[in-house]
Amino acid sequence: MASKKPFTRHDVLFSSGDSSCAAWLYLPTGVTSPPVVILGHGLGATRDMRLDAFAERFARAGIAAFAFTYRHFGDSGGQPRQLLSIKRQLADWDAAISWVKARGGLDSTRIAVWGSSFGGGHAITVASRHPELRAAVAQCPFTDGLASALALGPTASVKASPVVARDLMAKVRRIAPVMIPLAGPPGSLALMNAPDALPGYQALVPAGTTFRNEVAARVIPSLVTYRPGRVAKKIHFPILFCISNTDTVTPPAQTLRYARTAPRGEIKTYDAGHFDFYLGEPFEALVRDQIDFLTRQLDSALVTPSPGRAAPHRR
Repeated sequence: MASKKPFTRHDVLFSSGDSSCAAWLYLPTGVTSPPVVILGHGLGATRDMRLDAFAERFARAGIAAFAFTYRHFGDSGGQPRQLLSIKRQLADWDAAISWVKARGGLDSTRIAVWGSSFGGGHAITVASRHPELRAAVAQCPFTDGLASALALGPTASVKASPVVARDLMAKVRRIAPVMIPLAGPPGSLALMNAPDALPGYQALVPAGTTFRNEVAARVIPSLVTYRPGRVAKKIHFPILFCISNTDTVTPPAQTLRYARTAPRGEIKTYDAGHFDFYLGEPFEALVRDQIDFLTRQLDSALVTPSPGRAAPHRR
């Protein structure tokens, strides 16, 4: 007789603001009232771009996982499409937490948040606003919009200004947004144009996905002023920072400075690049460390992976 699958996956649609978010709920088999970790992705990314890989590993370890896609992207609701609003995305996180708390069969006293890249910055913000949470994971987190903008180069803002102006006018006129690529080749007009940005994003996109490599340009001014790293000092429960030493999108020096202000922060650094975190051996190292952290902080007798090569740990 075939053995039971270690988890089941359920399609979920939950309300947020004026629309809804699509999500997957991973439930570990044979675990009564498991703790749960909520996963959110980065700039314009959808949950099928490797959030499922992390969620599956957490579920195999006995932790329920709730991976969602922000409004305006993928198969979630929201008009216009490809609108990246920091305020709305943070509201989506709040709605996800509320849904998890209300859903039967989960332990609402043992909830963690997990975010990657831009979602890693959101995880920091959300953790600072929800003291009832038990833990947070910020993976290659966006912590300082100004630092990330400077990493694009001095001419990037000059190139972007006309596009932003046209999109703001489109907003006033209530017509279709003017788009800018999320990722592009070096020197191109895009939110990310480091050498590894475009191939890194493309490597995460599965066949038949709803992902579009563009976003409404009006987001750019708010990206520059968004500095979630500043509230790390307000998080009084454990938070794990997984930081790339070679990150081309979220400069590691600034991220480390913010991470060290978290009263109960744990820091692990990796030599893999920003987009390498989702695949291959870097993914294996990260998910091992994250399961170890979540297992400890969610206070459960969960199944942990066999010990592997540990990444450097710095406080």
